[in-house]
Amino acid sequence: MKLDDNIACMVDRQVLERALIDTLIEERTQLEEQLKELGTSDRSKGDFDPNFADSSQVTAERGEIEALRLSLQERLKDVDHALKKVSQDNYGLCETCGAEIAIERLEAMPTARYCMTCATAAKGSHR
Repeated sequence: MKLDDNIACMVDRQVLERALIDTLIEERTQLEEQLKELGTSDRSKGDFDPNFADSSQVTAERGEIEALRLSLQERLKDVDHALKKVSQDNYGLCETCGAEIAIERLEAMPTARYCMTCATAAKGSHR
């Protein structure tokens, strides 16, 4: 690969990373809005119709709302972590080995913390 090709690849990666960062910022806004909606919903506070006869249905709905809230909070935490890495100028670098995370992996999962090698090794060690 010639020097010009290396520079072109670096510029392409920077452009793609900028687009991914914009996607993360947009996702953060959407997650915050969804969490806000869950927090202000009458049903999220447990204000179900007192005449509702099926208490097991109420319990199930409360459980579903709480599970959704936890999932959104976890996703927001991941997005915030990725954006923090942007501010520290190490977005797209593996947290284990420091290598660049493949742009294809970041496109599929903009919050990726590990390169495929380290992610695969970590999965194998948890078995």
